Amino acid sequence: MKLSNDTNPLLNTVTAYGDGYIEVNRARFEHAVAFGPEGEVGHWPVSSADEITTELLRQAAGLRQAAADPMAFLDADESSAIRPPDAPEVLLVGTGTRQRFLHPSILQPLFKIGIGVETMDTQAAARTYNILMAEGRRVVVALLPA
Repeated sequence: MKLSNDTNPLLNTVTAYGDGYIEVNRARFEHAVAFGPEGEVGHWPVSSADEITTELLRQAAGLRQAAADPMAFLDADESSAIRPPDAPEVLLVGTGTRQRFLHPSILQPLFKIGIGVETMDTQAAARTYNILMAEGRRVVVALLPA
């Protein structure tokens, strides 16, 4: 299905999707991809929703694994999330032709640092990404082809 005729060439926009492919900025991808409004569209090494791990979600969101400070808990305020400055507000995950919920233990580490994660079928994730991106939201999407 074609989504839009008008695209901003400076922003990554899902322009179409169909059986076995996702099109971003009119470039066709036949594998899972992860991207935000700016930057490159990266290959996401996932072929099914069952393979998604916390680390793969972190990778999709563009987060690097920080070295853990074993004494950080002494200064931590449990009521405040510490979202890295370059982190998205929300990570949308398109799980293919149907919505597949991820286990809460996979999502919890991202929730703890203030990143919302929403899972939906790939078509809904693509449409939602385009809307949020057009609104100027800090959003990242990871899409499995349908």
